[in-house]
Order: sequence, then C-alpha cells, then structure tokens
Amino acid sequence: MDSPAPPERTPDGRYIVVNGRRWRATDPRIPEDVAAVLRRHLMAARRAVAAARRNEDKAAEGLARSRVHTAKVALGERGTPWWEQSDAERRERWENGASELDAAEPEAD
Repeated sequence: MDSPAPPERTPDGRYIVVNGRRWRATDPRIPEDVAAVLRRHLMAARRAVAAARRNEDKAAEGLARSRVHTAKVALGERGTPWWEQSDAERRERWENGASELDAAEPEAD
C-alpha cells in the first residue's frame, strides 16, 4: 500500500495547502520522534472531542478541545509563528507542550 502524498506546501514552507486552503505547517525543526508523540496526542484529543460531543458532555468536550489546542501550539500550528521564534523558544514550546499533554493524558480504562 502506497503512502499518501504529502500535502502541497507554499514556496516558503510555512503553510500546507489542502483543498485550496492554507494551513500553518508543523515546525520542521521538531525532532520526528517528538512530532510523532505530539501528533498522537492531537489525534487522541480529537477523538475525545468527538466522543464528548456524541455524549453531549460539555465539560469533557472543553477539556478535549484544550488538549487539541495545546498539541497544535506545541506543533507550531497555532500561537506565535515558529519562523518568528528563536531556536530556544521553539524547543521550549514543543517540550512544554509535550510535558503538558503527557500529564493531561486520560488514564486508560
């Protein structure tokens, strides 16, 4: 099975283009192992948002949306643009986000 093609990028590499819409790209300096953990947290949080909505649980939805936001900021897709941050600020952003998400991860049943 072939991997899907990576999304189109703008010439400056700061954005990806999906269905004609620009989205901020993940910070390319995040080490791949860290980025993979952050993406795992992001996907788990998105699934938690969907589950909370199905259950009409506003409190759980709010917590899950907060986790989505934290993951997106850690990945550099929200917040201060990564291209405006120093290397130290970028590292601090993804390390703090990963730590916060690890601490906030719900316990498995």
